[in-house]
Amino acid sequence: RSMNRHRSALFSCSLKICSTYPRLIQQEFPPTTKLFIDGKFVESKTSEWVDIHNPATNEVIGRVPKATQAEMLAAVDSCSRAYHSWSETSILTRQQIFLRYQQLIKENIKELAKLITLEQGKTLADGEGDVFRGLQVVEHACGITSLMLGETLPSITKDMDTHTYRLPLGVCAGITPFNFPAMIPLWMFPMGMVCGNTYLLKPSERVPGCAMLLAKMLQDAGAPDGTLNIIHGQHEAVNFICDHPAIKAISFVGSNQAGEYIYERGSKNGKRVQSNMGAKNHGVVMPDANKENTLNQLVGAAFGAAGQRCMALSTAILVGEARSWLPELLERAKALRVNAGDQPGADVGPLITPQAKARVESLIQSGVDEGATLLLDGRNVQVKGYENGNFVGPTILSKVTPQMKCYTEEIFGPVLLVLEADSLDEAVGIVNKNPYGNGTAIFTTNGATARKYTHEVEVGQVGVNVPIPVPLPMFSFTGSRGSFRGDTNFYGKQGIYFYTQIKTVTSQWKAEDATLKSPAVTMPTMGR
Repeated sequence: RSMNRHRSALFSCSLKICSTYPRLIQQEFPPTTKLFIDGKFVESKTSEWVDIHNPATNEVIGRVPKATQAEMLAAVDSCSRAYHSWSETSILTRQQIFLRYQQLIKENIKELAKLITLEQGKTLADGEGDVFRGLQVVEHACGITSLMLGETLPSITKDMDTHTYRLPLGVCAGITPFNFPAMIPLWMFPMGMVCGNTYLLKPSERVPGCAMLLAKMLQDAGAPDGTLNIIHGQHEAVNFICDHPAIKAISFVGSNQAGEYIYERGSKNGKRVQSNMGAKNHGVVMPDANKENTLNQLVGAAFGAAGQRCMALSTAILVGEARSWLPELLERAKALRVNAGDQPGADVGPLITPQAKARVESLIQSGVDEGATLLLDGRNVQVKGYENGNFVGPTILSKVTPQMKCYTEEIFGPVLLVLEADSLDEAVGIVNKNPYGNGTAIFTTNGATARKYTHEVEVGQVGVNVPIPVPLPMFSFTGSRGSFRGDTNFYGKQGIYFYTQIKTVTSQWKAEDATLKSPAVTMPTMGR
């Protein structure tokens, strides 16, 4: 009965979409995910498949193929064939396609969120946020007519002018993680394509459904066949993208191990690579902070999405008297409700896999073994009706030191580490000694304190009373240090720079060579 219930959920969760869009999955169970090649949803001929599980139950809800070499080549060839005509398509036409696209996404946010919850596990509200933050990037991409403006300087010397143009690169590729099935793909291919590139996307094999529906919507918005292709797979697909000579640029978001590998391999093959990787984000709490707001924001940023965010605020540094707030922090964390993401009132959903759960629990235990105090233990949480799910409840470890394994490794789960500092300078020192530089926040009501922190902290994205300071798309995502490899970041102006190259034209037209300096009003003499 349980298996049938979740099979029914898989089909019904996309009912509204499928009333407009053809079903992208087969009717047998488990349903199989297709490839998207040259404008067609194609059944893979592979003999290797990866099961897709519902994280709340661990039941198999689908299968995704490991694309064959021939299928991956066909996808890149499709991108290459489509590139010339797409890059020559007027920028106004490309803009109109993405204006239609953002409208289709808006109309289907709730249905996309249901699919995200089924495959990834996050709550429905968080799934809607996932789609919405990606939609914002699509909306920003619709401003391409201003974003791609070049520069000009007339009369750099007598009769000479210089102009620069932003031009597309060619075929670009994106490799996306499991934790944001909509947002991260939408960081990538809309920005790349609106600039005139064609795009090869490899979504996470754990959550392929959302990417497939987004591809169909883009096709229905008017994107020509071949401008976006989607392959599935694991290591072989990643190596293919890093090695194929037609691919000029790679965008990646994911773990440090994979990100370093993709950056090194792709760069050695002459590709541009932007690689956003791991993090250890610190929230510095000053004793003058607004206690109510600060505690609520710490809890939400640490435990939301079950801590599976690269910008999760996983570490709190309580400065001075702020350490006395721990009991109230604990009570707020205890009040969070752990449940399947589609259940009413759920605050914290499951982790993505049993392996992820085991790793998080192991890191919690390592903290205890090394001397941390376990204030709240979420390892034995029981969720009625979902006993086989990958659930870990909110967990708080205090008296953590920077030498502990739970601190040096990114936990990627609903675990908040609490450190203490006697001064702001000490807190800044702790943050700056950490190798990562994705995000940080300070909570204070003192402007001078906030200014000192934002000036001295060596992190790419800083919030002042903002726990998860992910910039809106008119800016760019600017993780730094050990959290990023590359020299140009995601979306915003940096995204345009990543997906374009500059051509500079310097021209000279001598004034004395101008013809018909004045109109001739006399009868032509034909050379006499």
